[in-house]
This record gives sequence, C-alpha cells and structure tokens, in this order.
Amino acid sequence: MLKIAVYGKGGIGKSTTVANIAVVLAQRGLKVLQIGCDPKADSTSLLHDNQKLTTILDLVRSKKNFTLEEMICTGYADVICAEAGGPAPGVGCAGRGIITALENLEKKGIYEIYQPDVVLYDVLGDVVCGGFSMPMRDGYADKVFIITSGENMAIYAAANIAMAVQHFQDRNYAQLGGIILNKRNVKHELEKVQELCSDLGTSLIGTLSRSETVQASEELHQTVMQAFPESDMAEEYRILADQILKACEEKSSC
Repeated sequence: MLKIAVYGKGGIGKSTTVANIAVVLAQRGLKVLQIGCDPKADSTSLLHDNQKLTTILDLVRSKKNFTLEEMICTGYADVICAEAGGPAPGVGCAGRGIITALENLEKKGIYEIYQPDVVLYDVLGDVVCGGFSMPMRDGYADKVFIITSGENMAIYAAANIAMAVQHFQDRNYAQLGGIILNKRNVKHELEKVQELCSDLGTSLIGTLSRSETVQASEELHQTVMQAFPESDMAEEYRILADQILKACEEKSSC
C-alpha cells in the first residue's frame, strides 16, 4: 500500500491535482482512497459531481454510532472518497478535527476492509502544527509531496511544510518525496522553485501548466481526466502520476 500525503498552500491547486492523480491511478487498475484533510471538505468534490459529502466530523457531532460506509462514498473511476471536515466557524480546532477523522477511519478498519493500493491524503498546508501534521506521522503517509507555484507566499508555505517533514524524519515518520510546480506564470517561476528544491535537498518531480482546461473541467464539476481525457492537461497529470510513483519506488519506503 502506497501512502502519500500532498500538502500545499490554500488555493495552490492541491485538491484539483490530487483528484486528477487519483483518477489516473484508478484508471491504471489501482484501488485508490482519497482522504480530504481540509476543513472546507472539498478535496473530493470533483470526483462526485460536487455533491455534498457527509464529513466524518459531521457524523461525530450528530451520531453516537455510525458505520464506515457512512464515512465514505465511491466517486468517479471508483475512487473511494472521505472528507474529514472541520468544526463550526469560530468553534473548536480544525487540526484536532483531522486527528479525530483519521482515528475514526482507522478504528472502523478502512485500510483492512477496502485494502487500497494507494492512499492519498490531501492536506491544507498554510499551517503544519497539531492535527495538520498528523498525516506525516507514523502509520499514515510514507511520502509527502508539496505543491507550490513561484509566488512568494506559496514558496514560503512550501518551505515551512518541508521543515516540518524534516523534523518528523528524525522519528522515522514520512519522508519528503519532492516538489510539484503548479505554474502561475510569475516571473522567474521555474528558477525560484528549482532554488527551493536545492535549498531543501529535494527534487522537482513534476510541473503542471496553467491551463484553461482545468478551469473548464471545474465548471463541469469534474476532473480533467473525466471531462477532457484526451487533452494536453490530462497527459500532464498522467506524467505527474508516473513521477510520483517513481519517487516512491526510488526511496523504497512507500
């Protein structure tokens, strides 16, 4: 089982990227579980036509007992979808909510019952304290990939996430698998991200173009892989999926 966490600053295109990668892997015959670890609970929305998915925290708050089947849904290409959700605005801790969600999934036996080949944790990366660092910890992700653009705030967030990963590596937790550039077409973008990779001692494993195809697919509430499977952008996601798998295999710990 490959266990992969994808982090990135809010709005960087992380959830869109993860959902498209999930479809690529599923179409190649792998059983994929995508877990959204963002209070907005929109990580998997493109996989089930933007329909409202009951979050795990919704269930924790509203029901004393609930089943594993109530915590998940099956989306496009048979990707298994789960959303951690978050607290009511102004009440509670979103990071603690991620811990509660992952613990409940584990307690209900999702990994044993569904036996996914690939688990993708889609994690908000503006902060990496408390529960937001949970997917980096022992027993969850083996590799962390960070999505960034060349924008200064995105690079700043990526550097902070990488430092958190490096801190946990001392405890034999998740390893940094590499950086993914999601282009915003800012000045010297590639050079800035390559410099970040050099500073972090990691690799730029993939690049995604800024594309109107992505926006068009989101307006249809679908992934690019579903809406425009023959597009250049779909091919970029296929290449990126291959690079992610290669990065896992090279370090032999995924």
